[in-house]
Amino acid sequence: MSIMDRKIEKKFWSGKRILLIGGGSLVVLLLAYNLIFADHRSRLNVEKDKITVSTVTKGTFDQYIAVTAVVQPLKTIRLDAIEGGYVSQKYLEGGSMVKRGDSILRLENQRMQMEFMNHETEMYRLINELQNTRLSLKQNRYTLEKTLSDLDYKIDQAKDIYDRNKQLVDEKIVARQEFVKTKLDYEGLLKQRQIEIESQKYQEENAKLQIAQLEGTIARTQRNLQMMKENLNNLIVRAPIEGQLSSVNVEVGSSITAGQNIGQIDDLDGFKMRAEVDEHYLSRVFAGLKASFEFNGKTYELEVTKAFPEVINARFNVDMNFVKGTPEGIRRGQSSPIRLELGKSSEAVLLPVGGFFSDTGGNWVYVLDKSGKRAVKRNISLGQKNPLFFEVLEGLQPGEQVITSSYENFGDKEVLVF
Repeated sequence: MSIMDRKIEKKFWSGKRILLIGGGSLVVLLLAYNLIFADHRSRLNVEKDKITVSTVTKGTFDQYIAVTAVVQPLKTIRLDAIEGGYVSQKYLEGGSMVKRGDSILRLENQRMQMEFMNHETEMYRLINELQNTRLSLKQNRYTLEKTLSDLDYKIDQAKDIYDRNKQLVDEKIVARQEFVKTKLDYEGLLKQRQIEIESQKYQEENAKLQIAQLEGTIARTQRNLQMMKENLNNLIVRAPIEGQLSSVNVEVGSSITAGQNIGQIDDLDGFKMRAEVDEHYLSRVFAGLKASFEFNGKTYELEVTKAFPEVINARFNVDMNFVKGTPEGIRRGQSSPIRLELGKSSEAVLLPVGGFFSDTGGNWVYVLDKSGKRAVKRNISLGQKNPLFFEVLEGLQPGEQVITSSYENFGDKEVLVF
C-alpha cells in the first residue's frame, strides 16, 4: 500500500461537534435555571397613574365613625284617633302652630251617637220610674195613716162597747151572745190593724228595695252616659301639647279606625340628632358615647341617649342630645355629618382606607417593592377601621407603600408590573 492510499482517522471532538454539544448544554442549563430560579408568579402590566398608592404610617388611631344625622324635635307626639269614624271637618293643616286643646279635626260616628241617645232615653225612663216609686211609697204611707186612723176610731168605739157590755153581762143586763159579738168585733179590729201595719211594712220595704235598685241602675247609667259623652268628645281630635303640627294624614270624607295614626305634633322646646348607623357597629354603639359636629363654624358636643336595636335595611337608628345647649339657628330636618366616638385613641400602624377592602376583605394587599416598579401580593391582618384609616395588626410596616384603590381589574394576579 502506498503512502497515498493510507486511511485518515477522524477526530471525535471535532470543532463542529463541540459547538453543537456546548450549545445544547447551554440551552439545557438555561432551561434548568429558569425552571429552578426564575419568578413564575402570574403578572399583569398596569398603568401606575390609574391606581392609588398609599404609604403605611405609624400614628394615633382614633376609634370613631362618620355618620349623617338629621335634626329632629326632642319630643314628637303621635296623634292617634281614640275613636273611629269618618272625617267631617278638618280645621288645621300640616305646618300649623297649635296650642294645647286646639281642635284639629272632627269625626262623625252615627253608631256612637245613636247608642248615646238610647242610653239617655233609658236613663230618663229609669228616673221617671224612680220618681213614681217614691211617690207611690209616699202615697201608701198616707193611705196607711188614714186606714190606721179609721181603725183606731173604730177600735175605740168597739172597745167602749166591749167594756160596757162586759160589765152589763156580769149584771145579766146584756145577753152573753151579744157580749161575745162585741168582743169578737173588738178583737177583729185589733187584728185588722196589725195586719195593715205588717202589710204596709212589707210594701214599704219592697218599695225601698226597688228605689235602691233604681238608684244603682241610674248611677251606672249616668256613668256610662258620661263615658259615652267623653267618647263623643273624643271625636274632636285636639292638640295634646303646644308645638307644630308637622303632618295631618287624613282628608275630609276619609274613614279612620280607632287607634289609627292621623299625624304628629313636634315639641319645639328642644331638638336632638338622629343618625342611621351600619349594623356592623350595633354592638359598639350604646347610650353615653360622645359625638360632635360642626355648625356655623363652631363645634358642638353630643351624647348618645338611645341606640335602637331594630335593624332595617342593614342600618339602625341612634338618638343624640346636645350636651351644652342647642345651636342657635338649627332647624328641624337639617342634616349634618357627625363624628361618633367609639372608644379611646391608641398608637397603631395605619393603612389609609380605599376600594381594595371590598375586593380582598382586608386579608391581602399589593405591596410595592423597593424599586417601585412592581407590586407583589401579600397577606395581612387588619383590625378596627375609622373613616380615614385601618388599624394594621400584622403584615405591613411603616414606610411601605400599598395599592389602596380597587383591585377589581387585577383578577388573581400575584405581581403587578408598572
